[in-house]
Amino acid sequence: MLLPLLLIIALHSKQRQEGVSCSGAEIVKGVAELHVYTERALMLFEPEIHRLMKRITQSCRAVSGHMCLSVTVSTNKPKVEIHEHTDAVLSCEFKTEKDQNPRIEWKKKGKGVTFVYFDKKFAKSYAGRAKIEGATLTIHSVTQKDSGEYRCEVTASEDHVNLGEATVTLNVLVPPHVPSCEVPSSVFVGTGLDLFCKDKLSVPPATYRWYKDNKALTATGDAPYSIDTNKGTLSSDFISDGLEQKFKSVSKEDTGMYRCESSNSVGAPKSCVAKQLTVVEYPWNMTMLIAGASGFVTLILFCCICICICHRRGCCKKSRKTKGSKSYNPPPPPPTRNPTK
Repeated sequence: MLLPLLLIIALHSKQRQEGVSCSGAEIVKGVAELHVYTERALMLFEPEIHRLMKRITQSCRAVSGHMCLSVTVSTNKPKVEIHEHTDAVLSCEFKTEKDQNPRIEWKKKGKGVTFVYFDKKFAKSYAGRAKIEGATLTIHSVTQKDSGEYRCEVTASEDHVNLGEATVTLNVLVPPHVPSCEVPSSVFVGTGLDLFCKDKLSVPPATYRWYKDNKALTATGDAPYSIDTNKGTLSSDFISDGLEQKFKSVSKEDTGMYRCESSNSVGAPKSCVAKQLTVVEYPWNMTMLIAGASGFVTLILFCCICICICHRRGCCKKSRKTKGSKSYNPPPPPPTRNPTK
């Protein structure tokens, strides 16, 4: 499969060295054969092939002083931005030297290269929702999955340079969706807190605004909170942690109904359902429990410190006894005998 390509390069280099005028026919003949023999496998090598063909065309102009006739492909709109669920028109226009019935293909670049339109048929994911007029591709009711880079390729086998292409980038715009909001139902006074809001579907990415009791919250120098409009976080007391702001502590004045609104330039803003946040005092029994636990921990630490000091001063060491020292118990007195009478 690589032999025709090597022959093309060798022939091209030889003609450049000998100063021979380039007609284009002999050089491009190998390219035409390579394209026919590797119709589907061409996708693996097409960047190199396209670069080679451009170099051949440029060399023909430089050596012979005239343009090598070839198929030309262009688009009048290389970037298309369209709203979701509408029709996207990806224009592609071409002119050929001789071939009146060129082959038209559309491909989409992603992690790999996939066919959209090939051999006068649409791929399964586009069948029934796309059409071809000339070489212009129309995709009906586009979704965010259709965003990407598309390439129109026209192959005119009878032309000297028989392959031309044009690239169109499609960006599907998505209006705001109802964001997901994270608001706890209750917190204790003085504890830390973060409120989160996220809309993962909108394109371009949404910006966020928080409301308390239907009043927009704005972060000012005197406000006990901060708002990240890009990340959707509502935090308090301006404790900076990189890009996020943390809720250092809350007070009873922070009790209220909280909701988040997402917006972008495509559609109307969307808001989540307001959620109640209640800030409560610690109950008396909880306070006593915390105080008791703190006192117990303090007592344990104090005892540990005292034991360590005692060990260092040798107060807690036992006196050593000499080996073999045992207490001596005298034997019992012999029994007394009564004298015989």
